[in-house]
Amino acid sequence: MAEKRDYYEVLGVAKDADDAAIKKAYREIAKKYHPDINPSAEAAEIFKEASEAYSVLSDKEKRAQYDQFGHAAFDGSGGGYGGGFSGFSGDMGDIFGDIFGDLFGGGRSRRNDGPMKGANLRTAVRITFDESVKGCEKELKLNLKDPCQTCHGSGAKPGTSPITCPKCQGRGQITITQQSMFGMVRNVQVCPDCHGSGKIIKDKCTDCRGTGYQTKLKTIQVTIPAGIDNGQSIRIRGKGEPGINGGEWGDLLVEVAVSQHPIFRRQDYDIFSTVPVSFVQAALGATIRIDTIDGQVEYELKAGTQTDTQVRLRGKGVPSLRNKNVRGDHYVTFVVQVPTSMTKEQKEALQAFGEAMNGKTTANTTTTKKKHPIKDFFEKDKDK
Repeated sequence: MAEKRDYYEVLGVAKDADDAAIKKAYREIAKKYHPDINPSAEAAEIFKEASEAYSVLSDKEKRAQYDQFGHAAFDGSGGGYGGGFSGFSGDMGDIFGDIFGDLFGGGRSRRNDGPMKGANLRTAVRITFDESVKGCEKELKLNLKDPCQTCHGSGAKPGTSPITCPKCQGRGQITITQQSMFGMVRNVQVCPDCHGSGKIIKDKCTDCRGTGYQTKLKTIQVTIPAGIDNGQSIRIRGKGEPGINGGEWGDLLVEVAVSQHPIFRRQDYDIFSTVPVSFVQAALGATIRIDTIDGQVEYELKAGTQTDTQVRLRGKGVPSLRNKNVRGDHYVTFVVQVPTSMTKEQKEALQAFGEAMNGKTTANTTTTKKKHPIKDFFEKDKDK
């Protein structure tokens, strides 16, 4: 028979781990290896081993005995309890129900008939890049619920009232107890008769068919703040689904989709763009105009600017959502454009330029070379 592994090692926790850490470790193992999730024989053994470890380490008295005597505390060979390990008897069913409440529709039986907030609704709106940077107002037409004007939200026919659900006694939940290999497991589920409301409507309102609400097409005004990014949502409180048992209404979440800009690219609160410059402008320097989200700005391009040179325009980026007066920067990358077609005169002038710079010309021409002033070549290029 294989020797039992250390319980702390089984759960993957330190010997000084607190109860919360032990419970969390067991929970993770159970979610992965519980027989209802993983039906393999290997998973069943792992789950059984983890359950045994948890049943000891989650009990203060048993844990103290185990820390002192190890596995001998439960097999009668040491100074512990003796009489052997009692397996999964005792309160293991309660432990199991507490651990797996969120996986199997409930936990320990508890009353939950108080007010509950309604569910949130989701929709989306598309805006332009400029609108995301500067903010805007949008109108959305949505089908939303309103309390029924006939029954005033009760769902019952005028002159009648809902009655207490006989199945759950008005609690809105029922408890199902089942026998498992680990003991009795109690699962709490929503009452199938009243669907969690605790009330049954015998005579339903004919206008809302017993729901208590009517759906109407409404126009919602949405204020989109400056600086919002693609994928972020705006919460409009109280425009979601109605609450349960008098609970507050849910919210409407409007997800913003930002269209791409032909020039600008956003990263956090900074903007990036590429600006083409001619060979002459890059070589001699020039005053150029750069597009920003605030319009065009003048920039003094330095002589000798190389391609892929990047400059920063401070405060020309996207406003912060928290403070519109705080803005990111705009990063501009210059790309030097090489002419793709030139006249014969321009080619000869460029050859003369190359010779003046002690370089070798690359163009082969059969025409007689004539000397042209380099300055004239640059001036012609500028005029273009």
